[in-house]
Amino acid sequence: MSCVLSIIIPVLNDAVALERLCTALTPVKNAQWEIIVVDGGSIDDSVSVAASFAHQVISATPGRARQMQAGADVASGDVLWFVHADSGIPLNLLSEILLHARQHSWGRCDVTLDGAHPMFRIIEWFMNHRARFTGICTGDQGIFVRRDVLLNIGGFADIPLMEDIDLSERLKKIAAPFVPQSRIIASSRRWNEHGIARTIFLMWYIRLRFFLGATPESLHSVYYRKSH
Repeated sequence: MSCVLSIIIPVLNDAVALERLCTALTPVKNAQWEIIVVDGGSIDDSVSVAASFAHQVISATPGRARQMQAGADVASGDVLWFVHADSGIPLNLLSEILLHARQHSWGRCDVTLDGAHPMFRIIEWFMNHRARFTGICTGDQGIFVRRDVLLNIGGFADIPLMEDIDLSERLKKIAAPFVPQSRIIASSRRWNEHGIARTIFLMWYIRLRFFLGATPESLHSVYYRKSH
């Protein structure tokens, strides 16, 4: 299938969130876009849910970088949009991406966190303004990139963490990211599960160590030890 946009969704035991996301997109399916779900070894119903909605369902070695690269390798779209399974995609955002993304090397979305706590309004403000100021984006901001641009920079680095930071570091050397007016809805689950203050501290700590030269492998062990 030849299309404008490939929506690539890496999953690992994300059946409930994936069904919610794909159900929201199903009524507006058209020939301009495809959904590719890349499973990293789920033991829940992620694969069967994906089979009901996605144009392609493939398996890959666990890890977002490897799963997203595997999706990119089989995608038909001119533009590749990497979206977390627990994201919400408003239809006006999808329309903007379809309309504008091919005209830009890459881009990302501003986010609205789905939690009701007032602190989430502050967190999302800092996320969006940090990305505008630095050009550095995170995966929950829905990074999209033209297929030819991703190919030219060598795709995702094969690292277990910080692949989104690494990718946007390389992409911003080519061009500033395009930012649609509409926002992607990002999950506040990690803040709810592990505590808002603790999660903020951990995420800034991990990023600071990365920029100071720590390896993604060492940060992976720190992140998953402290966030679980």
